[in-house]
Amino acid sequence: MTEPRLKMLGISKIYPSVVANAAVDLTVMPGEIHAVLGENGAGKSTLMKIIYGVTKPDEGQIMWEGKQVDIHSPHDARKLGIGMVFQHFALFETLTVAENIALALDEKIAPAALAPRIREVSEQYGLPLDPQRLVHSMSVGERQRVEIVRCLLQSPRLLIMDEPTSVLTPDAVLKLFESLRRLASEGVSILYISHKLDEIQSLCDKATVLRGGRVSGTANPKEESAKSLAELMIGRELPVCVHKPREPGEVLLALDKLNVRSDDPFGTRLKDVSLELRSGEIVGIAGISGNGQQELLKAISGERALAAGSGVVRLCGRDVGRLDAAQRRQLGLGFVPEERLGRGAAPDLSLADNALLTGYLPAANTGMVKRGLIQRGAVRAFARKVIERFNVKCGSEQSAAASLSGGNLQKFIVGREIALAPKVMVFAQPTWGVDIGAAMLIRQAIIDMRDQGVAVLVLSEELDELFMMSDRIAVLADGRLSKAVPAGGTSINQIGVWMSGDFDYQGAEHVAA
Repeated sequence: MTEPRLKMLGISKIYPSVVANAAVDLTVMPGEIHAVLGENGAGKSTLMKIIYGVTKPDEGQIMWEGKQVDIHSPHDARKLGIGMVFQHFALFETLTVAENIALALDEKIAPAALAPRIREVSEQYGLPLDPQRLVHSMSVGERQRVEIVRCLLQSPRLLIMDEPTSVLTPDAVLKLFESLRRLASEGVSILYISHKLDEIQSLCDKATVLRGGRVSGTANPKEESAKSLAELMIGRELPVCVHKPREPGEVLLALDKLNVRSDDPFGTRLKDVSLELRSGEIVGIAGISGNGQQELLKAISGERALAAGSGVVRLCGRDVGRLDAAQRRQLGLGFVPEERLGRGAAPDLSLADNALLTGYLPAANTGMVKRGLIQRGAVRAFARKVIERFNVKCGSEQSAAASLSGGNLQKFIVGREIALAPKVMVFAQPTWGVDIGAAMLIRQAIIDMRDQGVAVLVLSEELDELFMMSDRIAVLADGRLSKAVPAGGTSINQIGVWMSGDFDYQGAEHVAA
């Protein structure tokens, strides 16, 4: 076909506090994998929601295979053959995988009858799923698989993917790319949003760049470097992280032989997990999602108290295994969970009120609460400070958390926790869904915390990120934690093998003890 599958002409969408899209033109051909690039808040997700019928444009036309169309709802989009994998998941946590997918399909089919198709498609595309598993028990990476498989079951002619690999393992990403290339060879068009520029270069045929809601240019990703693409996105030279060696101080967080059973029948039991984290150091923990990360984070954060005989968690020299999350925060613990909406932030509350949720404790010393009364001026000032420091694009500190793009909400959550000045800081996927410029900002802020004497623990599936920031790196595999080795004394190859559970593998390099 020489006719474009999708053509958008002069698309504009204006909200009271922000211009999301301004006179955007976009053309996608059959069989083309087309990237949409831009900083957080550049208007990428709004544009995709317009295509999928979630959002109605204020101006402009949409042409589908040469004919003008009005897409009033996702149902209209699916009838045309448009499918979308959202950045923020739309899943019911108390239902099974099969029940969630059955609800999303236009055809009426019982979950039990749908289960074999889910298994077949998920295995075909290298994204294994158990149709009977309850969604609330799944990690973010596993939930992402549900969204992708749900979309693939609809056999779309245009597939929109908004940050589809942000929480997938490297192996799953490779398998997904094979599947996407196969779909493209069959004539399926793919619109692909990602902040991972190496993925864009490897996968995409063309890129349209948005900046401030407008098209700032187009490019062939295969003819560009990651650096030139990044600078095209952000309109300036890409920042770099400065990580200088320093001598760590006293042990501020100690895990001693944690043997913790998971609350989830599909979860992973922690097995003799021990670790010491010192002031002024960053320890990175790599691992494939579902290998005990949730259980470890709950044990450290206080979301789950430790049972007698299941090990010890010491925070600043004190046994805190029986203390709850608020009590641990009082002792100096900061925590950024991997789930932004629901755990990192309350969607319907303003950014200011979300700041209050963790900043009210006396140990935070924010002045948000005095003599039991909320000091609204201090709450708003704190939120504005975070917004300014981390360049959070929003209307104001009174904007609802759910109104922000995923990357901007992530910047606010990370900035909020950093601004509380904890003694020990735990991050889970700190730059998930964040553009490359903002990711470098967050990483440098984490390094700056370490330089100020904070003990920092980072759980991430991005090995490049861990090697960029960490002083020592360990691997969590099947509930077991490897020894933490100096980042400069190991390699991505060795850590990758350890992620499979083979902690004895040393690689070609000699690794310091």
